[in-house]
Amino acid sequence: MKRIEGGHSSMTHQDYRYKQAFPKIGIRPTIDGRRKGVRESLEEQTMRMATSVAELLAAELRYPDGSAVECVVAETCIGGVAEAAAASELFSRSNVGVTITVTPCWCYGTETMDMSPSIPTAIWGFNGTERPGAVYLAAVLSAHAQKGIPAFGIYGEDVQDGGDTTIPDDVREKLLRFSRAGLAAATLKGQAYLSIGSVSMGIAGSIVNDSFFQEYLGMRNEYVDMSELTRRIEEEIYDPEEYKLALAWVKENCSEGPDNNVAHLQTDRKRKEYEWETVVKMTQIVRDLMAGNPRLAELGFTEESMGHHAIVSGFQGQRQWTDHSPNGDFLESILNSSFDWNGKRAPYLVATENDSLNGVSMLFGSLLTHTAQIFADVRTYWSPDSVQRVTGHQLEGNAKDGILHLINSGSAALDGTGQQSREGKPVLKPFWEITDEEVQDCLKATSWRPASVEYFRGGGYSADFLTKGGMPVTMTRLNLVKGLGPVLQIAQGYTVDLPEDVHDTLDQRTDPTWPSTWFAPVLTGSGAFTSVYEVMNQWGANHGSISYGHIGADLITLASMLRIPVNMHNVPETEIFRPRAWGLFGTSEPESADYRACSVFGPLYR
Repeated sequence: MKRIEGGHSSMTHQDYRYKQAFPKIGIRPTIDGRRKGVRESLEEQTMRMATSVAELLAAELRYPDGSAVECVVAETCIGGVAEAAAASELFSRSNVGVTITVTPCWCYGTETMDMSPSIPTAIWGFNGTERPGAVYLAAVLSAHAQKGIPAFGIYGEDVQDGGDTTIPDDVREKLLRFSRAGLAAATLKGQAYLSIGSVSMGIAGSIVNDSFFQEYLGMRNEYVDMSELTRRIEEEIYDPEEYKLALAWVKENCSEGPDNNVAHLQTDRKRKEYEWETVVKMTQIVRDLMAGNPRLAELGFTEESMGHHAIVSGFQGQRQWTDHSPNGDFLESILNSSFDWNGKRAPYLVATENDSLNGVSMLFGSLLTHTAQIFADVRTYWSPDSVQRVTGHQLEGNAKDGILHLINSGSAALDGTGQQSREGKPVLKPFWEITDEEVQDCLKATSWRPASVEYFRGGGYSADFLTKGGMPVTMTRLNLVKGLGPVLQIAQGYTVDLPEDVHDTLDQRTDPTWPSTWFAPVLTGSGAFTSVYEVMNQWGANHGSISYGHIGADLITLASMLRIPVNMHNVPETEIFRPRAWGLFGTSEPESADYRACSVFGPLYR
């Protein structure tokens, strides 16, 4: 990446952005409390199980800043309520947000169980014949269900020998899936959604529902008017040294594309330079509104330096802002990317048009993968017949049953170009794995097109790129339903490459200045996944969030923790992992059982 040297460089760094500690995972080794031989014979094996789980999670999982996940192991094995209380007190002091109980043996269920109602919890009962770990697992999961504190049960398929210290692959997979989702849920708690502006063009998702955020996610809502950007621009409430650095970086790295506006609507060079300067300032300001910036305090703006503790935000933009000022496309695309003029860093999630529900969808994907998210309209279903009629091309491969055109101005992260790679294949990576060359490739693959003035009277610049095909991705959308609450939609599939002339023909039928992703969902032959058309037909809103990888199983686990039912997905049943109590609501129709369980147990923070 061409980084401009010199100038001020102590802007908003990771150590300030993540100044509050991340939640830890508490490991609870439970044991048969009978002394004089029984407990003593199990102490070493039980504690070894706990430490092996802690070592696995620390080695495999990361926090959003790239650091290794931390685990806290109870100081003693837990044989009764006194030791359970001691572990709980230790976890409270240590900022534990997720707990995993492990045991190779029978223990006293209600005396040793984790009673925290809003902390995700799982129990691994060792599958061995020497001691009845499975019996304890069944007993304590029954207690969790009876007390209304759902817990995830982990039980290996194959019997292990009593002295076996390994973690079987199926147990490992569930431990990691639970932990990824549990940490995502715990990280949300106490954070804020920052609404910059209000409702955009009547889009329901930008009617920010504070009860949903509070009761289901444990989050608070913060609000500022878009006029705050005007105030900060006019009063220069941003770091001027960073602004110089940023503008120089933009001029060096961001290629301005051709102006597609009709001649009489095109602006002169002076106006275009003004728009570049403005969108760079807007990017700084929205980031500072979200996370704060200690540099502002040095400049005399102490209140503004604090920020709004926002893990995600939304920018209304249209139309009150964009009818007069440059649009938010640049700020949204850059903040949602894994890099900017300060280097590589975790994305700052910003939802286009203040669509808070798609912002939450992006947040779920970001916390589970630590990669950038692509925000897009679910714009058009192209059937094979339609593509052949318009272009003469016969769709094939993953696209043979049809494709969805995902395209929108706004917060499509530049990572979405697919210019990062692993083993020769296009991917989206966590920022700590991205190379400088890959950053430069993402920038080179992106053209910044002068905004369509018919849409955006104030001008601005829209990112224009084409996502590489062949990537496994998951499209997600959270919806709110009156009388029901939130529901989640999940569609796993692949990005698709089209011949250049075919893409151009289809792209020209919409707005060619916007970023395009061609998406083919995986069909299962049932429900909403009988056809690509039906996926489009059943999608609950105009927007979707696209994550790298097939992460539907992790999303389902996270949704169950938050008591959000999933109304459509194409995840194989063998990968679905929910609390054991969900099976008590019915096993032959898991989707219906999910709805009933979420309704009965209710929002996690209600």
